[in-house]
This record gives sequence, C-alpha cells and structure tokens, in this order.
Amino acid sequence: MSFREIAELIGLFALPAMIVGFPLYGLLRRVPVYERFVEGAREGFDVAVRIIPYLVAILFAVAMFRASGAMEWFQNALRTPLSWIGVPAELVPMAIVRPLTGSGSLAVLSDMVRQYGPASELTRMAATIYGASETTFYVIAVYFGAVNIRKTRHAVPVGLIADFAGVLLAVLIIRMMFG
Repeated sequence: MSFREIAELIGLFALPAMIVGFPLYGLLRRVPVYERFVEGAREGFDVAVRIIPYLVAILFAVAMFRASGAMEWFQNALRTPLSWIGVPAELVPMAIVRPLTGSGSLAVLSDMVRQYGPASELTRMAATIYGASETTFYVIAVYFGAVNIRKTRHAVPVGLIADFAGVLLAVLIIRMMFG
C-alpha cells in the first residue's frame, strides 16, 4: 500500500470518527453535550464581535502590502535562495500572506487555482500550506488582543518557525504523493 493510499484511507475515516467520537465521549462522561455546545457557540459570537477591529486592521495591512508591489518584489528576491532548497518561488505569496490572514491566503490560493489549475503541483502545495500552517499574526493580534495579552514573548518566533516548517513539509509531501 502506497503512502498516498494510506493517507486517503485515513482521510476517509478521520472526520466522521471525530464527529461521532467527541460527542460520544462526552456522553459517556455524562457531560451535557448540547448545552456545552450552545454555551461555546455563544462565547464564540462574543469573541467574534470583540475581534472585528483587529480583523479590519490586518485585512487593510495585507491589501496595502499586495497593492504596493512588495509581494512581487519578495517573490523575485527569494527565487534563487528558494531554488537551493527546492521550494518554488510561486509559493512566496502564500508563505507571506498565510501567517497574516486566512481570507487573504484563501484569495492567494484562489488566484493560484485560476492561474495554474486545480490539479497542478503548485496549487496542491499552496493548498497544503493553507491547511498545514496557521494565521500566526492574526491569532496573535486578535486572540491575544481579545484577552489583553500585550507581551507575546516567544509566540511569534515559534509560530513563524512552525509556518516555515509547514511550507517545507507541504513541498516535500506533495512531491512524495504526486511527484
């Protein structure tokens, strides 16, 4: 059985197992599952209202970054060093935007789908980066801001290292599965 077949088999059962498993586990522990779900949804709505100013600020900053031409400059500047480690320079926009915003990185991914096609190696890599990395600065700005944490200490460097690892592993895994 190949790596790809194993991944497909795990993917087939993982989500249904979680959807059934978590509530079942809660019921077995005599947790009022529905009431806790509703309580969490209510708290989530309150958080969503509090984070709107942070969200607007990040979306504005990303739009300015793209409109200024800085994105294309970074892509061209990093083309040669990235080729040394086997990372296509076309992934630079996703690698830069993903730590900033989920909606911005979804827009980058959509552009790549239109430009390269949905089944291209580059699009698969970008989609894997989208799923394997976090919106680090968004999380720091929004969630740390929502609970009034001002000193992020190691959160930013660790988050960016994890994002970089996600980019490298996305390239490696897509090449293993489809290359």
